[in-house]
Amino acid sequence: MGTTLSASGHSSGMSLELMNVEQPDVVRAAHAAYLDAGVDILETNTFQGSRSALERHGLGERTAELNRAAARLAKDVAGGKAFVAGSIGPTGRVLEPYGDYEEDAARAAFEEQAQALTDGGVDLFIIETFTAVEEVVLAVRAASATGLPVAASMSFDPNGRTAFGVLPARAAEAMSDAGAVVVGANCGTVSPAEMVGILKAFRAATALPLIAQPNAGKPERSAAGVRFPASPDEVAASAPAFKEQGATIIGGCCGTTPEHIRAIVKRLRGV
Repeated sequence: MGTTLSASGHSSGMSLELMNVEQPDVVRAAHAAYLDAGVDILETNTFQGSRSALERHGLGERTAELNRAAARLAKDVAGGKAFVAGSIGPTGRVLEPYGDYEEDAARAAFEEQAQALTDGGVDLFIIETFTAVEEVVLAVRAASATGLPVAASMSFDPNGRTAFGVLPARAAEAMSDAGAVVVGANCGTVSPAEMVGILKAFRAATALPLIAQPNAGKPERSAAGVRFPASPDEVAASAPAFKEQGATIIGGCCGTTPEHIRAIVKRLRGV
């Protein structure tokens, strides 16, 4: 969603979640493009929709409003043809004792967001792009408390660990104990091919179904910003290996346009 909405010409530094109420047609069009690509699950435009994240844009008091609007937009576009997953990402703060963000505040932020997405009508949650196990546990518990299914994933580096040093086995244990019914990996600094190894480590540690959402290649930084260089066919080439490792939810993260997803669908379904 971030890739697609950023390409739509939104103002730099603007909260993408604000588009759910100020530019709903743009968000609706993004959902429609992914639905047309053949997805089974649409994610809400709420990755940075917790109160903590929205406060950086002066929007903390609109947390419930923006999350409910996002869920309703996605449900409207899905029209019963796809499930809608409430996307919950990290707060953007570092929990104590490593940082200054209190655990109770993080817990409350995740609970508020999860409840608003539930009120908006989501079918499940995708907790994604976490690197600290303590934080992802709080998010999974908050989402699980709604009674809806939760898929949870963390972001890994080529060394097989998250930025906070978490291994897939530890991630799988912590996320499943917190209530996740699907676990796995998304985003990170790994290529789609390298994510296969991450999933293999998850498979060795858990019998749960897995989720795999790679970026469109390893991020490349330049003066112009960050780009993700992999073509749709290059990303889709790893999809069968994800499936072989037990991934039952396969999609994409940064840089994966509707065409990338269309290629994954074609590769997996043979259509």
